[in-house]
Amino acid sequence: MREAVAPGGLRDRRLDWQFLRSTKGALLGTELALSLLIFALLAASVPAFAGAALLEALLGAAALGLRAAHGQEGGPRPPWPCLDFLRAASAALIFLVVSPAAIATSRDGPAASAFTFSLILIGVFAYDAFSTYRAEIRPEPSQDANGDLP
Repeated sequence: MREAVAPGGLRDRRLDWQFLRSTKGALLGTELALSLLIFALLAASVPAFAGAALLEALLGAAALGLRAAHGQEGGPRPPWPCLDFLRAASAALIFLVVSPAAIATSRDGPAASAFTFSLILIGVFAYDAFSTYRAEIRPEPSQDANGDLP
């Protein structure tokens, strides 16, 4: 005998492959992969700075998982676009601080590679924050009765 599952239950949580193929899905996947790579490089050379990369990898995995499984649609309604913007903007700032500090501490191969990949990741996070702001947060310009912009 098969059990009835309430709508919105655990079995309804399927991956949204369209989202994973979208620009936002690709950005989140790239952020996750680069954060994990930078974490591994920093753990091998300057372990004191590896925590920031691990934190951003975990936040990126959570954001990707929530968006791909439509987890943001259930439960309380926090302002997801604002949270996503703050995640990306704060990650760019964190890597702007951590990557130069890591290369100043150690100039061996893994630290230099982590610095290089951090520069790429800063650009990805900045683009993600900018595109999130433009697409989901920025207010639409108001129009007057004639349809003209003020």
